[in-house]
Amino acid sequence: MSILQRTLGSSRASCASTRLLAASAAEARELLKALLSPNTLIEEVQQMRTLQLAADRIESSNPARAAWLRSRASRTGLR
Repeated sequence: MSILQRTLGSSRASCASTRLLAASAAEARELLKALLSPNTLIEEVQQMRTLQLAADRIESSNPARAAWLRSRASRTGLR
């Protein structure tokens, strides 16, 4: 194995470790925000549930609208 190959291999491992650490830090930050303000999280869950129930009610008469409501519900917490 050449020196160049070893250098590139360790560089890739370092990048992967950095990405993993950054992702873990982001997850910890979001968890901390949720724990410090649970009302926001509760409101989002209630909004998602309301959209899901509305989609269930209109599924038989308007499937396209029901799919749109479910799509909107799935994106509620991603803002």
